[in-house]
Amino acid sequence: MIFLRPLALGLFAILSITSCGGNPPPRPSGNRQNVGEAVRVAAIPRTPPPPVAAESVLVVDLASGRNLYAKNADSVRPVASTQKIITALCVLDAGNIDKPVVISAYDTACEPTKLYLKPGERYTRRELLKVLMVKSANDVARALARDIGGSVEGFSALMNNKCQQLGMRNSNFVNPHGLTEVNQYSTARDMAIAARTAYRSPLLRSYAATESFTFTYNDGRTRRIENTNKLLKTLPYVDGMKTGTTNASGRCLISTGSLNGRSVVCVVLKSNTPNIWSDSEKLLRWSLERPTAE
Repeated sequence: MIFLRPLALGLFAILSITSCGGNPPPRPSGNRQNVGEAVRVAAIPRTPPPPVAAESVLVVDLASGRNLYAKNADSVRPVASTQKIITALCVLDAGNIDKPVVISAYDTACEPTKLYLKPGERYTRRELLKVLMVKSANDVARALARDIGGSVEGFSALMNNKCQQLGMRNSNFVNPHGLTEVNQYSTARDMAIAARTAYRSPLLRSYAATESFTFTYNDGRTRRIENTNKLLKTLPYVDGMKTGTTNASGRCLISTGSLNGRSVVCVVLKSNTPNIWSDSEKLLRWSLERPTAE
């Protein structure tokens, strides 16, 4: 048993050093989930989901990723300006968020939703990103894409690489703004993945929740920018995220909300003008306005 004595002395020395000011094992960060703490898996509401006009729908619990309701969630279709969520994620990936962007004539050659930027004006990526998420300006999307990707084509490659990284297997984008083009599409399931990723960014969350703000042009002019997401003003717990409309896509809305300790993302694609807001509101109320015991 003599050979055990050095080992015991060694262990005693280690414990003594730790108790006398040596470095203890690192503690988990406060932002990290504790070991053994399970993610709360959201329960599916006991009541059936409401009928909606939209052709594709997916309601997902933001924390766990559990699908609460799906309707044609894997149908491939145009998603209009909701794909600007991917544009925004690529802007964040590029870093240097306060880098000035010089507006070119190329950036302004688009319709219909515009900030009406002028060639030669300078704005930071941060300023333009906020307008992108709140007002969905297409000239802003082109300016950011050209600045970061070198061209719309180069930026589209970044968008598709981002989709692959996120596991968005049924998406392909060819421009940063969502105006209809051949071979540009996604699904409700893929866009829910993009929305969950954007929701984790405090900056994008703050922009998506902004009801309105004042934008200042280089020449001192100001413009009040109103969020295109009307649910921000009609449901108090809605905190994002992105609208989209073209003839091909129909009316689209990706919305997020938090209530009673739950947070969801609701993807509604190919709805119509009379129903887009009611479709999303009904789904948000169904998934969030229920007893906490469920």
